Amino acid sequence: MYLLKCGHKDSNYSKNSYLCDVILFMALYLTQDLDDDGHSRLGIWQVTESEAELRALTSVPTDELEEISYIKNESLRRQKLAVRALLDAMFDEKVYLCHHDNGKPYIENNAVNISITHTEKYVAVLLNDDDEVGVDCESLDRDFSAVEKKALSEDEIEDLDDDRRNEQLAIYWCAKEAVYKKMSQYNVDFAEQIEIDEFRPKGEGELEATFIEKDGFEEEIELRYMTFDRHVLVWVVG
Repeated sequence: MYLLKCGHKDSNYSKNSYLCDVILFMALYLTQDLDDDGHSRLGIWQVTESEAELRALTSVPTDELEEISYIKNESLRRQKLAVRALLDAMFDEKVYLCHHDNGKPYIENNAVNISITHTEKYVAVLLNDDDEVGVDCESLDRDFSAVEKKALSEDEIEDLDDDRRNEQLAIYWCAKEAVYKKMSQYNVDFAEQIEIDEFRPKGEGELEATFIEKDGFEEEIELRYMTFDRHVLVWVVG
């Protein structure tokens, strides 16, 4: 299912509003109902607009807009505004985005579980009515060599494919970030507490992960991933 906002029959519909919907049509990469038990919804927005265009097409609450205005980096401001544009596309009503003390996002006026990720070119939102969720996206143009020592176990390092090493490291990193966001715990050791089963990178696929609590309790977690436009996106299956 793809959700694209376009087409208005109202004779009073302004040219500026029409322009906003044209931009929305162009930048909304997809929204899709995922085939899982938790009825998850995934949305992806391609950040092609200027900051002014994003401000024009989004309904950002005043306090949220004030927070964004304090961000010095223009690219990051655009990413934050693109998240808001994506939320406008995924919800029928206006929603208020907030964050817990640990940075985990939540919707103040809706009980849905939410996870957010953003890069310079794409932002993504994952929603689930029942379960905690996690999603992460990275550009494959980045060098992920540091991930090997920072976040991988010895077994995971042994499983690396030399021919597609950077792509595989990116998928490992996004998978562990998605699990981390779902679990929402402090001081998680990515190498010791988040294990990803052996895989070989391809255009899209499934991943099996294990989160190991500090008391030794283990939770099995399913993930899916896809690569597109030199990016990789990984999300927790609800």
